[in-house]
Amino acid sequence: MFAPPDLLRLPDPVTQAEFYSGTVAKRAFSWVIDVLIVGLMTGVVAVLTLGVGFFFLPVIYVVISFLYRVVTLAGGSATLGMRVMNIEFLTRNGERFDLSHALLHTIGYTLSIGTMLVQLLSIALMMMSARGQGLTDHVLGTVVINRA
Repeated sequence: MFAPPDLLRLPDPVTQAEFYSGTVAKRAFSWVIDVLIVGLMTGVVAVLTLGVGFFFLPVIYVVISFLYRVVTLAGGSATLGMRVMNIEFLTRNGERFDLSHALLHTIGYTLSIGTMLVQLLSIALMMMSARGQGLTDHVLGTVVINRA
């Protein structure tokens, strides 16, 4: 099968399967960890606003989640949950995320979780694709691999 030139810079899922082994499950567990972290941060902000923040919990949660993901992905190519699970993102060029990739990936993630059907499609793509890529990963050409 013909692979686009950019994908040739990433580890091959057939000959270098160890890079992708278990990453879909690790992504699921890291997502749970990240949701708990963001939820805790949202709760702290709501309390620090003397309770007024409880009226805006969904908005506060989305803003904190967005900022958390951009900052952690730009700072280490992985969220804190991903670091616990020992996985990281790579760009289509095989490089770690910079701020622009972190921002684009977070925008894609935020849009995909906003619609259940799109999120289910993304999960199905992760489970069926050779590199375990979700919808946003396919659009950006990014992958999640096990850290060395």
